[in-house]
Amino acid sequence: MVDDRNDSGQPIERSRSFGRKNSGQRGSRNMIQPDAVPTPRARSLAARNPLVVFGNAIVVILVLAAVVAYVGLRRFDGPGPLTEEKTVYIPRGTGTDGIADTLERQGVIADASAFKTGIWVLHHSNDLKAGEYAFKPRASMVDVMDILVEGKSIQHSLTIPEGLTSQAVVDRLAQDDILTGDAPPVPPEGSILPDTYKFERGTTRAQMVSRMEAEQKALVEQVWKKRASNLPLKSPADLVTLASIVEKETGKADERPHVASVFINRLQKNMRLQSDPTVIYGIAGGKGRLDRPLQSADLGRPTPFNTYLIAGLPPSPIANPGRAAMEAVANPMATKDLYFVADGSGGHAFAETLDQHNKNVSRWRQLQQGSEPAAAPAPAPAAETFGPPIPAKLLGRQTKAKSGKQTPAEAAPAVSVPSTVNSANPPAPSSGQPVQGGTGRKGGFEDPVENTKHDPLLDNTFDLNSPQTVQ
Repeated sequence: MVDDRNDSGQPIERSRSFGRKNSGQRGSRNMIQPDAVPTPRARSLAARNPLVVFGNAIVVILVLAAVVAYVGLRRFDGPGPLTEEKTVYIPRGTGTDGIADTLERQGVIADASAFKTGIWVLHHSNDLKAGEYAFKPRASMVDVMDILVEGKSIQHSLTIPEGLTSQAVVDRLAQDDILTGDAPPVPPEGSILPDTYKFERGTTRAQMVSRMEAEQKALVEQVWKKRASNLPLKSPADLVTLASIVEKETGKADERPHVASVFINRLQKNMRLQSDPTVIYGIAGGKGRLDRPLQSADLGRPTPFNTYLIAGLPPSPIANPGRAAMEAVANPMATKDLYFVADGSGGHAFAETLDQHNKNVSRWRQLQQGSEPAAAPAPAPAAETFGPPIPAKLLGRQTKAKSGKQTPAEAAPAVSVPSTVNSANPPAPSSGQPVQGGTGRKGGFEDPVENTKHDPLLDNTFDLNSPQTVQ
């Protein structure tokens, strides 16, 4: 209330919100009027600061982004559309956009844009790896991302067995439909390590050969460093060459060191190796096998690999040996054996002397004929009455028995008989001196030296106590 007075000095009470009441002289002006409207408060200078305005906008954006991110991450981590396991191949060089589009097209993810946003938020846009991947049913985008980031691609296998020639290895690579690219040139014999190799889809055949060569080189260096000190081998190449012969002579792992010892002993005595697999390689080359039984005439056929005619080792390996064969040559069994022949059980009978070896050969032949071994071999007829004329180089030589992992017996004095050469389905004899006495035997065994001057049972004249030096 406002305290006011009239003309007589008496106080007048009236509301603040009405105008003054004038009597008499004011007339029509003596009416009720509103008070003046108050002036609005001015905004704070701080509230109008651009930085504050910008900060408020950032807060709003962040809140909205957090909401969107929360919703997006829930979707990113939710179950995917796959109903069954699926394999998808991402080629090398594919970018993030291409990977996301491929995954959406293959039904692995439901939304490529959401996937790209998710991996961007999680800082993995540049971490996705190419490859062939298997995705499980209902895999979330997070699961898919983790697989691609860790590179958990499918691994395929390729097995290269011991004893294959390099040509056979290249042929096997050409037949593999997972590998890509043209078949590379055939690598040098013995330069590939037989093993089981894991690889990813998209690997080229040339890359596989390079990998096999690198692993073989590393292994040879390792084995050579750990070799016995008394070996008659001059280089790692010699070790691989002899290992390839051991590889072809026996398929039993526990026999390799024993077979290796026979060859080492022969080299130390300057005796020819007389290994049938070398004869076959000289004729068949990279093919690695004959399409017929080995004949006695083949043993006198001059090739750089015929160890019936050449001294020492052949000029190169005859196959690609495995680790076990190389280790057997580097550290052979300590024996004095110079001969071995099949024993009828899948293994071999070894001998130091020619006399013992002849008994082993006789026992093997009787087993092949399906009869029990005789107490002693029958007297041998004169050597010159059997077989075709033999080259002078082949007469009077030291010889050994062989296993014939894939080849028949040796030819030359005191040579042995192999175990399983073309025994499943022996072809008919072809040109040259045919095999003798092979038809109708147990297992279809064919012996190219039986009843010839190469037959160890027909020549007991060589004195092992005075080994000759082969020129």
